[in-house]
Amino acid sequence: MSAHNEQAPILIEDGLTGNGLMEGGSPDGRSPNRGSIVLEAGPDAAGQRLDQWLAGKLGPDISRSRVQMLIRQGAVKVGGQSVNETKRKMAAGDRVSVDMPEPEPAEPQGENIVLDVLYEDNELIVINKPPGLVVHPGAGNWTGTLVNALIHHCGDSLSGIGGVRRPGIVHRLDKETSGVMVVAKTDRAHKSLSEAFADHGLTGDLKRAYLALVWGIPMRPTGTVDEPLGRGVDRVRRAVVPEGRDDARHAVTHFTVIERFGEQQKQFATASLVECRLETGRTHQIRVHMAHIGHPVVGDPDYGQAFRTKANRLPEPLKGRVKAFPRQALHARLLEFRHPTTHLTMRFEAPVPTDMEELVDGFRKL
Repeated sequence: MSAHNEQAPILIEDGLTGNGLMEGGSPDGRSPNRGSIVLEAGPDAAGQRLDQWLAGKLGPDISRSRVQMLIRQGAVKVGGQSVNETKRKMAAGDRVSVDMPEPEPAEPQGENIVLDVLYEDNELIVINKPPGLVVHPGAGNWTGTLVNALIHHCGDSLSGIGGVRRPGIVHRLDKETSGVMVVAKTDRAHKSLSEAFADHGLTGDLKRAYLALVWGIPMRPTGTVDEPLGRGVDRVRRAVVPEGRDDARHAVTHFTVIERFGEQQKQFATASLVECRLETGRTHQIRVHMAHIGHPVVGDPDYGQAFRTKANRLPEPLKGRVKAFPRQALHARLLEFRHPTTHLTMRFEAPVPTDMEELVDGFRKL
């Protein structure tokens, strides 16, 4: 790129105007929403949190949560050094640079991504989501999502009541979790299905069942984990938290052991195929609850780290297969709900994907 095409950094010093930075813009009129910005902290900045100070200086177009995301992504430097701690205390004279990414499209666009459609009518569509497919656009995944595929497949019929970034979405699965999902195509269907998922089937006909390959063998063939979930220490993952904490959310998972692997031997690590039924629907609920009782999902990169060495206690080729498995072995096997217009009970099942089935077969040979 030639020098005259490069965008020079915007340099804004504290105190340029009566109230600090020029809000919503820069001295040369360029928007702070893109390019490189350099700011120098004045005396009043001393002791302030980096995210709080930066959000105030970038004006109303940039929210504090957006600033925090930029910090965690390494887009913010203080004194030329990248920082990722939002609570870092400022000092007078600190020189802060921000690399603002190019703006993303306001609305997701349709993409020709193949869908495994289990059922479709004018009101809704039921799909078997493959592992690796993100449900809706978000940070780091603005394209290639299920929503992009649905917009292309359904066109104008897709309900927008869930917001422009989540049209038709009434529930979701983690990126690496496979299985049955239902999506609304009309506002009427969206309202009905959203209410059913919000109620978690306690007073309706909603049923959800997952298959999880977990480490170890639970002491009882059936059980219930009734533990509230909240933010983890890193504020990204979830964790079991005290019931009285502000972010604690009621969470209940019922589990049944379907198969036990390696139960009759002591040479190798054991595992179980467990069916989990949700009474509530919190983020990462099954993964956190199963890890909490000492049986994390095999391959779980977030909640099964302490069990990674278990693979060393397996025979080949299973040992290599477990180590190479790129995701949590969790599959949404069953979804049952009442149709929003016919009021008939609809039941859908999705077969376990090949990679997980091969993993389970390996454990069956222990």
